[in-house]
This record gives sequence, structure tokens and C-alpha cells, in this order.
Amino acid sequence: MRDNVNSGIDTAASKAPVRQKTNWGRLFRENAVTIMFVVMCIVCLAFSGQSLSYVMYELFGRLSRNAFIVLALIIPIVAGMGINFAITIGAMAAQISVLWVIEWGVSGLPGMMLAALMTVPLAAFFGFLIGKLLNKMKGQEMIGGLILGYFANGLYQLLFLFIFGNLIPLNAPGLVIKGSTGVANTIDLSTERGFKYALDGLWSMPFVEATHLIFAVLFLVVVVMLVAKKIKTEKALTYMGIMGAFAMLLQIPAVASVFSMVKVPMVTFIVVGVLCLFNTGLLRTRLGQQFRAVGQNRTVANASGINVDKVRVIAIMISTVLAGWGQLIFVQNMGSFQTYGAHEQVGLYAGAAILVGGAGVRKATNGQAILGCILFHLLFIVAPPAGKNLFGDSAIGEYFRVFISYGVIAAALVMHAWSGIQKKKSAKEALTE
Repeated sequence: MRDNVNSGIDTAASKAPVRQKTNWGRLFRENAVTIMFVVMCIVCLAFSGQSLSYVMYELFGRLSRNAFIVLALIIPIVAGMGINFAITIGAMAAQISVLWVIEWGVSGLPGMMLAALMTVPLAAFFGFLIGKLLNKMKGQEMIGGLILGYFANGLYQLLFLFIFGNLIPLNAPGLVIKGSTGVANTIDLSTERGFKYALDGLWSMPFVEATHLIFAVLFLVVVVMLVAKKIKTEKALTYMGIMGAFAMLLQIPAVASVFSMVKVPMVTFIVVGVLCLFNTGLLRTRLGQQFRAVGQNRTVANASGINVDKVRVIAIMISTVLAGWGQLIFVQNMGSFQTYGAHEQVGLYAGAAILVGGAGVRKATNGQAILGCILFHLLFIVAPPAGKNLFGDSAIGEYFRVFISYGVIAAALVMHAWSGIQKKKSAKEALTE
């Protein structure tokens, strides 16, 4: 009898879920770059001498113009192609479209929409060519994309310096270099032919009011999902509790004053949110599952009947088109752009930002992209004044953040190569055993 009771207890114990201990060492290693940036941002913020309200104002301005293009990197990463440094070519396609829109005199929101429409076939065609070429150099996609960006930049310079304004005449005022040929060094979007703030200026709200409005919409969404049994009650209550706590926190005057200078461009952030939903929804479709399968193992995906090369090309085409739209959002916020240099650092800065958020060259999420964009650009804001206060020269902070930008990418590539070597060693050891 006692043996039966003991065996029953043992059986129940074996069925009970085992609580796994958190591996803090592994957690730190996997998020070392993100933790390092958080620490650096806190230190630089403390020594910058800038008010929190000003920092938040600058940060939201940067987020509104940079978040979209960082999110454009997710699909190729999931598809196993690493960071798509060739998004600079998508930015070039957008700038070509902007040139023609200004030449035709289509201004404001219609001008931006026309530029976005023209960017689609251009960027998709460029993305198709990029994808075809990267399929010939599997395993070296990132360095290939980087070199492609430099090669395309040469063709872009030829197009804007010689063909436009010379072989193809431009009649819009201010588009051609005075006394010479070729497109002017700076294209101004604040003129009557431009579309400065075409998106940002549609609808803006103070941060506290915008947050309350967003929380109200999210609250209704959670309630609808709860009624439709699309979400568990515990999870729904957790989301509601978090939103309620944050809304109450914003009622504290000291907290509200931190965001007093922030005006949220609602339409721009709605567009960013739509892209997040697009990424999430796409990855749940059949095509998205193919992206994941190809990213995990091309050989297995091919054996399963997936056209690996076609899926990879589609991933690059989507990323290149999204990057072109991201560049349009960027230039309409800035109000002008350097014709021959605005696109050059797009790939490196976007790549560094997504890596800072904890993404890798094989895995990335919307949350990691947004977090990385916040940390990366926060450091851009506070590093120069911190360098000036600590060392008497703001250029030191500028050099430091540029060094960090390239260093993060280099570290990610080294870690990726190291993990690949470790996997090969483990596979060989398994075969020998």
C-alpha cells in the first residue's frame, strides 16, 4: 500500500512542470551589446548636461524619420541573408523619384505619394537584380550587399552629375548646379515644389494626449480579442494593467514635464506601426514560413520543395522597396537632402541600430528594431555634449559614436562567424561519436 502511494507521488512529481533556472550568463552574452549601449547612454546622458525634455524631443524626432528604414531590414535577416546593406540602393531609387516629382512640380502630400508610387517599380527592379546576384554568392550576402552599394553609388553619381541636367534636361528652379551641369548638391523640399512635412504635418499631438489616445485604441483591441477568445484572460489583464499603470504615471507632473516638448507625428508613427503589423503578419503566412525555413537551413528547405532562390529574391525585393519608402519618410522630415551623400550611410546606420537592439544576422524582431533605434539614436544625441563636457571637445563624442556604429557591426559579424565555427565543430564531434 505504501509503495503504491509512493509510486503515485513519484508519478505526480514527474508530471509536474519543472521550473527552469534562468541562465544569467547566457542571457548576458546574448544581450551584451544592448546592455553595453544602455550603460553608455545612461553615462553620456548624465554628463551631457542636457535636460530630459530636450533629449526626448530630439529622440522622437529621430525615431519618426529612422524607425521605418530599420524595420525594413527584418525580412532578409529572417530569410537567412543577414543585414541587407544594399538598402542604400532602395534609398537611391527614392531620391530618383523625388527628383522627378520636384521637376514635375507635384508638391505636398500628393507629391510624396507619387514619389512613393514611383519608388515601388524602381526599388523592386533593383531588388530583383540584387537578389539574383546575392544568390550567386550565398554565405557572403552582407559583404556582397555592401560592395553593391558602393558600385551602385558610382552609377548614381554618373546619373545625377552627367545624365540629369545634361542629356536629360531639368527645368525646375534650383535643381541644376549654377554655371554647370548635373543636379545641385542639395535638393530643397521646403519650396513650393517640395513636400517637407507632408506626412509629419498631417496630424501631431502632445505626447501625453497621444499616449492616452493610443492606449484607448489598444484597450478596445484587447477587449475585442478577449471577447472573441483570441487572447487569454490573464494576458489581457496584464496588458490592461501595464497600459493603466503607464497612463497613471504620466499624470505625475514631473514625469509629464519630461515629454512636454514632444509633439508626436501621429500619421508617421501609424505608418511605422503598420509596417510592424506587416512584418508580423507576413511571417505568419506561407511565404513567411518559407522565409523562416530558408533562413534556418537552405538544404532542408530545398528538399521540402521550396524554391530557395526565388524566396531569397522576394525577401530582398520587399526590403529594398521598404527602404525606399523609409528614405522618403526621412527626407520629408528633414526638409532637404544631400543629393550625393544622403543615401551613403543608410545601410550602416540602420544595420548598427538593429544590432544594438539585440538582433543578430539570423534573427530579428520588430521589438529589437525599435529598441535598437531608440538606443542608437539616443547615443547620437547625448554623446557629443558628453564628450565636450568630459574632454572639452564635442568632436570626441562624434568620433566615439561613429566608432561604435562600425564596431557593433564588426562584433556581430565576428560573433556570427564564431557561432558558425562552433556549430561545425559540434557536428564533427557528433559524427565521430
